[in-house]
Amino acid sequence: MPESKVEIVVYGAEQLCPSCVNLPSSKETYEWLEAAVARKFPDQPFRITYVDIFNPPADPDKRDFAERVIEEDMFYPVVLIGEKVVGEGNPRLKTIFAELEGYGYRAG
Repeated sequence: MPESKVEIVVYGAEQLCPSCVNLPSSKETYEWLEAAVARKFPDQPFRITYVDIFNPPADPDKRDFAERVIEEDMFYPVVLIGEKVVGEGNPRLKTIFAELEGYGYRAG
């Protein structure tokens, strides 16, 4: 069981990034990821947050990272766990799951 509830943050925008035309939207990726993590790690608490990079929340850390996504022309959605970028553009479940396992999550 994980030591504490991990937050997964998905940074994205309504509009697809120019290089991501054939990929799902940021919001679709967020919803898909939430369902996939809940299935893989049943009964293990986690929080998943969606941040619109063009309309970020007041939280200074999320606001700063949202600006970074824009300034650095990162492919969004960008998926963050802790301080680590675990997905960009087309995030891979294998990478995200491996990071969560590092926090003590175990597949159900």
